[in-house]
Amino acid sequence: MRVPLLGVLLTFFSSARADVTVYGVLGSTTAAPSQSNTGTSTSSISYVTTPGPARYTGLAAYNDVYLPPPPIPSPPPSNNFAINVPKSSSNVVGLSIPQAGTFFGFSIEMSVATQLIGTNSTRLFVPFLNLMSLIVQRVGAVHVRVGGNTQDTAYMVDSFPDGRILEKDKEDASNPTYTPVLAFTVDLIYMLSNVSSLVNTKWYLGVPFNDTNNLRLQIAELGEEILGDNLIGFQAGNEPDLYGANNHGHRPKTYSPWDYFGEFGVFTQAYNNDTKITRKKSLIAPSTDGGNWPDPLNPSSFPIGAEPVWNTGFVQQYDDFLSALAVEHYPLNNCADLFPGLGTPADLLTVLAPYLTHNSGLSLVQPHLNSTSLAQTWNKPFLMFETNTASCGGFPGVSDAFAAALWGVDYGLQMANSNFTGALFHAGGQNVTYNPFTAAPTNESSIHQWTVGPIFYSALVVAEALGSTNTSRVKDLFPNNGSEFTPAYAVYENDQLARMVLINFLDDPSGANDYTASISVGGQQFGEAGAVPAQVKVKYLLAPSVSEKQNITWAGQTLGGRFQADGRLQGTEVVQTVQCDQTANTCAIKVPAPGAALVFVSDGAQQQADALAAQTAATYATTVVTKTKNTATVDPSVLATSNGNNGKIRGLNQGGTSQGGENGAVGAGPTSVVAVALTAVLALSLSASLSVGLFW
Repeated sequence: MRVPLLGVLLTFFSSARADVTVYGVLGSTTAAPSQSNTGTSTSSISYVTTPGPARYTGLAAYNDVYLPPPPIPSPPPSNNFAINVPKSSSNVVGLSIPQAGTFFGFSIEMSVATQLIGTNSTRLFVPFLNLMSLIVQRVGAVHVRVGGNTQDTAYMVDSFPDGRILEKDKEDASNPTYTPVLAFTVDLIYMLSNVSSLVNTKWYLGVPFNDTNNLRLQIAELGEEILGDNLIGFQAGNEPDLYGANNHGHRPKTYSPWDYFGEFGVFTQAYNNDTKITRKKSLIAPSTDGGNWPDPLNPSSFPIGAEPVWNTGFVQQYDDFLSALAVEHYPLNNCADLFPGLGTPADLLTVLAPYLTHNSGLSLVQPHLNSTSLAQTWNKPFLMFETNTASCGGFPGVSDAFAAALWGVDYGLQMANSNFTGALFHAGGQNVTYNPFTAAPTNESSIHQWTVGPIFYSALVVAEALGSTNTSRVKDLFPNNGSEFTPAYAVYENDQLARMVLINFLDDPSGANDYTASISVGGQQFGEAGAVPAQVKVKYLLAPSVSEKQNITWAGQTLGGRFQADGRLQGTEVVQTVQCDQTANTCAIKVPAPGAALVFVSDGAQQQADALAAQTAATYATTVVTKTKNTATVDPSVLATSNGNNGKIRGLNQGGTSQGGENGAVGAGPTSVVAVALTAVLALSLSASLSVGLFW
């Protein structure tokens, strides 16, 4: 039995920027935001004003497409309104089920795992570890899926001649979105296990489903063995309703829910007969995209929800194998812009505004409300297994702008309110715009750091809003006469009001559309005594504009602008204390336009906020230096206590160091420099149970 080697090599980047020319139907414009030397950003923005899709001469993740903020509606919503909430959850109608703090997780396309997580089991990327550590600091763990379209055709090999652990064959792709065929080695799974040894990361994996006549179950066999209790479950089939639809070509065009039902039966029979898989109830399905299959009980209907699968008796038939139910859903798609022949590309000038409204989240969950209800009757978790701002990589100027951060907070909390039990926001490579985090391109990795997208800020807000007790229940409050631009949520923890989230989707630098919400807790209308505390604490998610891409802050801290992120929050955390009027039972909370406020109401919630402010998230630094600047060393005490072992022999203190495979995302630098660095790490490992090489 192989024992994973936990040596992780890390490198650092410096910041830089490049102007990108943006082309519209009627011409071009250049957007060039400038960055200061302090790590904060000021924007000098040239907005796109020509209709049509954007064209730019560079990687999508670093585009400089800036869209003009939507105008203030006429008439605008009130900027001074009351929000009355009971203190006790027993007086709330329509509370969600209890939610875990790990609700907001991440989905990493399998083909880019070696760009975002590490090059192999001995080289993990520091920014990824640091980012995951920020979530773990807040809620105790983080959930990450490795899968996506590329999982379905993936197959395992013993090794590659060049030492890599994952390679893709784009020439063998046979679908309209050019999804590559993947080959990988077992070291991919060891890499995930070693991440979990450092940061409490729990994993979802995808099992290939493209050929049920020749099933490849090695990733399930070895995933269970190596990851142990850090494995959550296996997705069996990714968006099967697209297999035969839209010329994807993975199945005949007539492929139906009943065909999927039958193939899943073949899959579960093989799964059940595989003696190397001991946790049989570990599958997640059906993970449909929605709108592509007819409902067996109503063939003229093509619902977005998973009713076409439910109505085959799927859950009842395969209950012994299903640990959770899942769907995948994006609000829009940008496929026509990337892949000719898939329709008319979206006009970017019309795309931004729909994300800046509470109606977006409401409309996204509505098709799945029946499913979340059924899941409770079936005693199954119900997951949004893959989502983000738009499929096929998102929209430039939307997916990578502050608008997406506000949208992500509202959408995440709306899913929690609607009894989803988790949501995974997708990340791809440098050719997409919606990434929560993006590694620097390979040829720029020696001078650039990572880029953190706005969706990651959403994850921080939602994590802190839900907290770490796993008892949080969410209520959409519809304040301000139900204005779509000023949504708010209450979060009840241990049956008492703990926190509130207030959002302002409007964009007005003058301050005229900042709003003040007067919060009242308890009172006669709820049969309770007035319960506003003497003071509350408030954290703000802020940016100068909904179109801002770089100067985004959470509680006064930032993860840095483009090419500036190492995964650590920069700056001093700012938690504001607001004095309340207990006589009037009101507390006035101001929310800028644009922005969001997380209000810590209960004593316990405020104590948690204070404790978090006093903590420093576990961070990781380089142990192998591949260049002479922007590097750091690792604390030997971290090495001595970081053990990455097989899930079934986790108690053994075994490990070592090796150079490992080539880096798919970050240049390893001169071989001689790496060899010298490895000597230093190897010497250090003599005094530690195993060495941890962290690589940038």
